[in-house]
Amino acid sequence: MNIKDAKTEVENAVRAYLIKDRYGKYKIDRVHQRPVLVIGAPGIGKTAIMEQISKEMGIGLVSYSMTHHTRQSAIGLPFIEKKTFEGREYSVSEYTMSEIISSIYKYMEDTGVKEGILFLDEINCVSETLSPAMLQFLQYKTFGNTPVPEGWVIVTAGNPPEFNKSVREFDVVTLDRVKKIEVEPDFDVWKEYALKKGIHSSIITYLEIKKSNFYFIESTVDGKAFVTARGWEDLSDMIYLYEETGVKVNERLCRQYIQHKIISKDFAVYYDLFNKYRSDYKVIDILNGKYDDIVKDRAQSAKFDERLTLMGLLLDSVTASMKNVLRNEKFTAALLESLKEVKEKCAVNNAADSSESIIDILGAVLAQRKAILEKELSKGLLRREDEYIMRDIIASFEGYISALAEKGITDKKKGFAAVKKSFDAGVKKFEESIELTKTQLDNMFVFVEEVFGRDKEMLVIVTDLTANFNSAEFIGKYGCDKYFENNKEMLFYERQQDIVKQVNILSSMM
Repeated sequence: MNIKDAKTEVENAVRAYLIKDRYGKYKIDRVHQRPVLVIGAPGIGKTAIMEQISKEMGIGLVSYSMTHHTRQSAIGLPFIEKKTFEGREYSVSEYTMSEIISSIYKYMEDTGVKEGILFLDEINCVSETLSPAMLQFLQYKTFGNTPVPEGWVIVTAGNPPEFNKSVREFDVVTLDRVKKIEVEPDFDVWKEYALKKGIHSSIITYLEIKKSNFYFIESTVDGKAFVTARGWEDLSDMIYLYEETGVKVNERLCRQYIQHKIISKDFAVYYDLFNKYRSDYKVIDILNGKYDDIVKDRAQSAKFDERLTLMGLLLDSVTASMKNVLRNEKFTAALLESLKEVKEKCAVNNAADSSESIIDILGAVLAQRKAILEKELSKGLLRREDEYIMRDIIASFEGYISALAEKGITDKKKGFAAVKKSFDAGVKKFEESIELTKTQLDNMFVFVEEVFGRDKEMLVIVTDLTANFNSAEFIGKYGCDKYFENNKEMLFYERQQDIVKQVNILSSMM
C-alpha cells in the first residue's frame, strides 16, 4: 500500500487500542495489543506519518531508533537484590528501568499527556544481543521488568532486507505478534502531501514530468545510488533558504540530497530552466492580467513539458497567496479573541475603579499567551503553523505595549481605542489581500482558457487546485466561479476519456 493508506491503517489501530469501556479500562488490554510494524524503503515517510498522527490525534509521541541501543540501554542495567524465600535469603538479579520506558514516564510528567505512541524505528536492525529481548517486548510489552505504561501504543518500523545490510529478518513467531503493514513509494500520493507541505514547485513539476525519478535505488560499482522522498523534501527546504539568501542552487547542492548522479544533474538543469521560464513568462504579470500576445504565442507554441512547468509556476504563485490569506485569517481571528479578552478586562477594571493601566492589562494577557505557548511546545504536539500564529500574536501585543508606552498612553479607554485602530488597519489589509488573490485566481483561469482552451493544461490547473489543501479551502470559503465551471467540464472530459479507453480495450479483444 502507499504511505497515505499506511497512515490511515496506523491511525485506525491506535484509535482502536485507545478505546475504553464504561469503567475506563482499555477494551484491548496492553498485552493483547499487537504492535504495528510498518515495513518500507528508507525515506518513504514512515517517521513523518507518526508525527502527523500524534499531532492530529492530540496524543504523545516518544520516538527511538533501535540501532542506537544496546541490550543494557533497552532493558536496563542489572543489580543484585536481596530477597527471602521460605525463610532463606537469596541474592537475585534485578534490572533498573529501561531508558526507553523511563523516557515515556518523563514525557508524561513534563507534558501531562497520558496517552501516546511509542515509535521504535529500525526495529529489524537491532543488535544480536538485543534480539531476544525484542521478542519478549513484542509479546509482553515489557523491557526488562518494566511494562510500557497503559495508554501507550507500540508502533515499529523497519526497512526491507534489500535496503539495509543490518536487517535481521523476523521469524514467523515474531511476525505472528505484530500488525504488519508494507509500504511502497507512490508519487501521486506524495504529491498530495507535497502540495500541502509547500514543497518547492520546481521539484513538484519536475517529478510530474519525470515520475520515475521520484524514488530510485540501484547498486553501482561506486556503491548505492538512490533518490528518496525524504531527499526531495530536504532539498526543497534548502532551495527555499538558498533563494532567500541569494545563494545559487547548483548541481553540487542537489547531489547532496539526490544521491544519484544522473538524476541530481538532470534536476539541477531543470531548476535553471524553471527559473528562466518564471522570468520569460513574467508570471506575476499574467496573474495581474497584464500579459501580451508575445507571451500568449510562446505558450501556445511551447512543448508540453514547458507548458506543464508554466502551469506549475502559475499555481505556485497563486496558491502561495491563498495559503497566506488562510494563515492571516487564522491569525486575525486568534488576535481578535485575545483583544476581546483585553476589552473585557478593561470593562471589569473600570467597574471596579481599578488603577490598572491599559499597558498592565495588555501585559497580563501577553504573559498568559506566552505561558500557553510554552506549555504547548513542551508537549511536542504544536504544529509549526499554529506556533507561528501564537508567536505573531505575542509580537502584536508587544508592539501595542511599545507604541502606547512611547506615546505615554495609560488610560484604558484611550489605549484600547488606539489598539483597535491598529487592529482595524490590519483587517483592512487582510481584506485587500483576499480580493487581490481572488483576482489573480480568475486571471489564471482566463489566461489558460485563452491560450490552451479547456484541454490538458486546464485539467492540470483544476486537478492541482483540488488536491492542494490550501487552494481547496480558499475556494471553498471565498469562491471562484471559473474554478467550479471548469471543474465540471474537466470531470465530464475525464469520464469521456475513460469511456474511450474502455471502448478501445473491448475493440482490441474482438
